Amino acid sequence: MRIVRTITEVRAAVREARRADKSVGLVPTMGAFHEGHLSLMRRAREQNDLVVVSLFVNPTQFGANEDLGAYPRDEARDAALAETEGGDILFAPAASEIYPDGFATTIHVSGLTEVLDGASRGTHHFDGVATVVTKLFGIVGPDVAYFGQKDAQQVLVVRRVVRDLDLDVRIEACPIVREADGLAMSSRNVYLDADSRAQATALNRALDGAASVFEAGERDGDSILSAAHRVLAEAGITPDYLELRDAETLESVTRVDGDALLAVAARVGAARLIDNHTLSATKGR
Repeated sequence: MRIVRTITEVRAAVREARRADKSVGLVPTMGAFHEGHLSLMRRAREQNDLVVVSLFVNPTQFGANEDLGAYPRDEARDAALAETEGGDILFAPAASEIYPDGFATTIHVSGLTEVLDGASRGTHHFDGVATVVTKLFGIVGPDVAYFGQKDAQQVLVVRRVVRDLDLDVRIEACPIVREADGLAMSSRNVYLDADSRAQATALNRALDGAASVFEAGERDGDSILSAAHRVLAEAGITPDYLELRDAETLESVTRVDGDALLAVAARVGAARLIDNHTLSATKGR
């Protein structure tokens, strides 16, 4: 596996692959790899001739009081894991490579970015995501890009960018990968001490509880959410948000008659964690 730092280098490698009529897959990441990231790399490896993994802790998607400085970084470990999973190129640019002096463009997606994490963290978060992902698509030019469903809102935002800007890339969302006790894998889980780690399992249990009520036939949104709120309250967790939204538009739903995203965010100990389940009135959870 090659580690490259510049746009010129990664473009040259992709051009060489294209001359050989090879397909290109991109796995955009901020590093601190866990099994969720590795599952994306494996999917990319199965489907593409050339796998590019980007490793870039994107400063523009962090707020002023968020964890940019503390975000876990271990490039040597990440590079070894990416190579083990079949990555061909690790694109690990400096911030100045992506955002040189004078950079003045931001991509903003209306609507989708104004709820859930957009309301909780501010729309600047998804502006940063949309901008850096669009840059990566322009730099690498992948056939397919791979994202984790844990960041369900991010997936919808990226898909909207691709659709609205007519970008020639397919977005593949891969299933959430969980620990044995149900906690969604996240790079921020390293912030959890033993007590908060145990407490954090309530997020998935809350979603499971709500999903069980739904699967038993309940369609009223308030009743479904109440089941989740009870589990969180018992664990001493006050969520940033716990909401039911249309799974495609993220419009608020009061009754689940189609596909709905049941999404939660909460601060547990030193970590802000997110999780979600999709409820489908036609297909089950």
